[in-house]
Amino acid sequence: MHISFLLHNAYGIGGTIRTTFNLAQTLAERHDVEIVSVFRHRDQPTMGAPAGVAMKHLVDLRRSSPGFDGDHPDYTRPATVFPRGDGRHKQYSRLTDARIAAHLGSLAADVVVGTRPGLNVHIARQTRRGPVRVGQEHLTLDSHGYRLRREIGHRYPLLDAITTVTEADARSYRSKLKLPGVRIESVPNSVPAPTVRPADAASRWIIAAGRLTSVKRYDLLVKAFSKVVAARPDWRLRIYGSGDATGNEMNALRALVEERGLHNHVFLMGPANPLEPEWVKGSIAAVTSSLESFGMTIVEAMRCGLPVVSTDCPHGPGEIIDDGVDGRLVPVGDVDAIADALLLLIEDDELRRRTGQAALAASARFDPVPIAERHEALFTELVARGEGRSRSALRDAAQHARGTLYDGAYALRYLAADVIRKGKKSS
Repeated sequence: MHISFLLHNAYGIGGTIRTTFNLAQTLAERHDVEIVSVFRHRDQPTMGAPAGVAMKHLVDLRRSSPGFDGDHPDYTRPATVFPRGDGRHKQYSRLTDARIAAHLGSLAADVVVGTRPGLNVHIARQTRRGPVRVGQEHLTLDSHGYRLRREIGHRYPLLDAITTVTEADARSYRSKLKLPGVRIESVPNSVPAPTVRPADAASRWIIAAGRLTSVKRYDLLVKAFSKVVAARPDWRLRIYGSGDATGNEMNALRALVEERGLHNHVFLMGPANPLEPEWVKGSIAAVTSSLESFGMTIVEAMRCGLPVVSTDCPHGPGEIIDDGVDGRLVPVGDVDAIADALLLLIEDDELRRRTGQAALAASARFDPVPIAERHEALFTELVARGEGRSRSALRDAAQHARGTLYDGAYALRYLAADVIRKGKKSS
């Protein structure tokens, strides 16, 4: 199969980029796979290009590049196809509308895969007859605002399939939206096997990692750890991650650490890449979020042999951790429960070692190969059934009836303007 992924920016850093690269690289061992990045702002992908995968881009934001698009007159005009409810809307424009339309209109692939709601809408509206259209949900339906959920409900019926990263979110899509004929499947993210030896459970460090945002509730972890220190002052906590440009969350955590007298016990480490060498320095991982769309850090810690104490928040932790076997699940927002679960593992060396080994074994199900096989099975079935061709006909008819058919003339007009503009620049 020829499989084409459409990604916001393959040259940045983020969980969606990482999991798309993992999936594309594994599929490329058996299929013709490409990643088409809407934006390109640097010469090489920050996270390293996936082996065997063709990399393309639609809008070039490298000022030193002869194809620089930042001065295109349509680059500053607001997008009309990319939905306003998607949080990336301000980065999209009439230029991206045209470039994505031209790409999808000429795409010769068996399967095209979108990786965020705004791009899934493009695929639903603009893909020509032939490819199976798959929209991936890397967050959750409930996390989107009303405007975007409305757009999803309006446009997603023209897709062939939607994949979510948890079964809980798949149930939300099935129960809250009317998507007749659209396959809705949950397929978790993949995490490759670490390149370092697993943790040995002997250290006296607890590790937490993730962006310093309010949803991660690191304040709860610091408060819980103050109770841990009261009982076991020989243990320490490291928190890895960076916050937003304001630094508000980092400053608030620093103040809380000082207020609790934990400056010798809690360390805000900043970002680390790769994180594997840091995970294995610990014996326990902690996640205290109020919401997780999946829980990549949970899987990453388990793959390094750490048991994870996590809040049982929507949607992912409960589908990853087997409570009492390879980790512990505690109520959301309960400081005492977090502290008690940490102390249970701290006080029992054999339990901590056994739980860590169980976590290491259980996390193998998130290896890229079995995860890619699940995607491959879905793609193969839809291609064999001719879903892309049959639903393209339905889509074209529906869009024509609404007077919103996005035909090739629109894209060609802008492509011609690009050729003229670049010709003037070169002369």
